[in-house]
Amino acid sequence: MRKTFVLDTNVLLHDPLALTRFEDNAVVVPIEVVEEIDRFKRDPSEKGRNARQVSRLLDELREKGNLAEGVPINEASGGTLQVVFCRSETLSQLPPELKGGSGDNNILAVALEQRLHQVVGSQPPVVLITKDTNLRIKADAVGLIAQDYNTDKVDIADLYPGCCEIWTSADQMDRVKGNGGLALADLGSDGGPLQANEGVTLVDRNQPSHTLLARYHAPMAALLPLQRAGKARIGRIQARNREQTFALDLLLDPDVPLVTLVGMAGTGKTLLALAAGLNQVADERLYDRLLVTRPVIPLGKDMGYLPGDLEEKMGPWMQPIIDNLDYLLGADEPFGSRSNQRPPRNSWADLKGMGLLEVEAISYIRGRSIPRQYMVVDEAQNLTPHEIKTIVTRVGEGTKIVVTGDPYQIDNPYVDAESNGLTWLVERFKGQSLAGHISLMRGERSPLAELAAKLL
Repeated sequence: MRKTFVLDTNVLLHDPLALTRFEDNAVVVPIEVVEEIDRFKRDPSEKGRNARQVSRLLDELREKGNLAEGVPINEASGGTLQVVFCRSETLSQLPPELKGGSGDNNILAVALEQRLHQVVGSQPPVVLITKDTNLRIKADAVGLIAQDYNTDKVDIADLYPGCCEIWTSADQMDRVKGNGGLALADLGSDGGPLQANEGVTLVDRNQPSHTLLARYHAPMAALLPLQRAGKARIGRIQARNREQTFALDLLLDPDVPLVTLVGMAGTGKTLLALAAGLNQVADERLYDRLLVTRPVIPLGKDMGYLPGDLEEKMGPWMQPIIDNLDYLLGADEPFGSRSNQRPPRNSWADLKGMGLLEVEAISYIRGRSIPRQYMVVDEAQNLTPHEIKTIVTRVGEGTKIVVTGDPYQIDNPYVDAESNGLTWLVERFKGQSLAGHISLMRGERSPLAELAAKLL
């Protein structure tokens, strides 16, 4: 059934191609939206770029006909676009509290007018699409249907975990260990659909304590044992649970250039990524440099501008990375036994001095090409889908990128657990042979940290 969608400004600023995503339906853009887009086009941020892209798209569609009368958006889909004015007589029909003539009220009036001009029972309802919660409430109050723009949202409850369990026989488990592995078809209905590079725990039906960890190799359509299970210990780091073992196997595999790790605080996302990166940069020499970046978004109130050059400004933001590197490269004595006479080791400066470590601000990553580096993007839940796309498209030949984060710890006010770049990246790359994902479930930082992450 063909519908009429009235778009708010924030939808176009969020996704400049939103005009083209409504298939064979009618899209209506109020003139107030065009005015607001014009005010944003000089903004140097992502919103400004999106505003300029929307303006160019509207100008291209204008060449197809009169926007006031409606023009086809896509000849194949049959969708149309129309730019309409807010009529004063329609605005007067709004409740007295909404007659102020503000931008939101004008958009409401356009949606209301579209509905009033329809013949009852002959056409489907008009739907107002906006990311503004209050505007959706207003629309509902005046009897309009209002929805959020959620084409890029991922249901966090259904986020791809990256691993699963399959109950099988001991004979089939032995076949997995063979040279060719075990074809997925040989598992029958027990195998089910698997995604590329998905971790699989094989459980013996007759002896549940007998298990085998494997990974689904999509090109061969077969289950293979973890090739790097013997390397599950890197320096001071050793996999402490099944998910961490799957994660290390992906992190140490150069044939999987994109790895995403999702988990609550203390599950070892950043520590595992850095440990695997140092091992492949300093020991195995698979990559030239370890490149670390993270979004510059504070927790709570911002302290203002930081003094110094770029490296000094990045220092406070990179302190969690420094802490992890100090732990990885620290002495082997147990906690509390380090001698007070031994000078502290500055692992951060040592690695930078040897050219093995580089810190990059995400703000300046656009336009770069990054070849033969092991790249870690930490706290990626604070990034937008557009920013994640910008970062991943910087990856050059021979580079591996690891993206980590916790969707439940978001400090960016413009994204949430379902619309952030990390979960969007996981869902978009699910099933791709060049990507692997693991959701880490168990906290290993300390019993208190794990309990706090679950209860608070």
